[in-house]
Amino acid sequence: VSNAGVGMAGPLECQSLAAMQSLMDTNFFGLVRLVKEVLPDMKQRRGGHIVVISSIMGLQGIVFNDIYSASKFAVEGFCESLVVQALRFNVAISLVEPGPVMTEFETKLYEEAERADYSQTDPETAEIFTKLYLRNSRDVFTSLGQTPEDIAEHTLRVIEAARPPFRHQTNVAYTPMAALKHADPSGALITDAFYKLVFKYNAVLRFGLR
Repeated sequence: VSNAGVGMAGPLECQSLAAMQSLMDTNFFGLVRLVKEVLPDMKQRRGGHIVVISSIMGLQGIVFNDIYSASKFAVEGFCESLVVQALRFNVAISLVEPGPVMTEFETKLYEEAERADYSQTDPETAEIFTKLYLRNSRDVFTSLGQTPEDIAEHTLRVIEAARPPFRHQTNVAYTPMAALKHADPSGALITDAFYKLVFKYNAVLRFGLR
């Protein structure tokens, strides 16, 4: 089970390339290093199961989570490419895709975001992040967040499955979002929906979550 991960949220202009590279080294290359170690033995004995804790943000990018989403998209693409070869050797790969999870990981991330310096971006972007994004995120975590124990139960079901699924989303609240993306290959539908949720119907979104 590959579960190592770090987060990053905020305006792109305020994040250093070094921090971005460090995140990718953990979230993506950490997984790659692990798979390189275990896959040869699994292939040799023609059996094994690699379970990767991904994220719903590996399926749909979320505003102000550009680099974190990129790392999870990389994880998804890596596993999607590898799974066909792995199946030839009777090795299963499963992606567990949680939405928000209520842990110290997220608490620390948002505390750091509230204290951060946003002078490197324009005032409007800084205000959108601090006044809209952070406030909405609290409501999302309060209403839709899962416990670590819940994610562990989902992961255990994936591990014990007779035919392990390639993808397993742990939060049904995010199923419509994934469906919306696939409904329109041009991307216009999902982009327009998210834009309106953030900038036009923000109050309705927060009220609905609460």
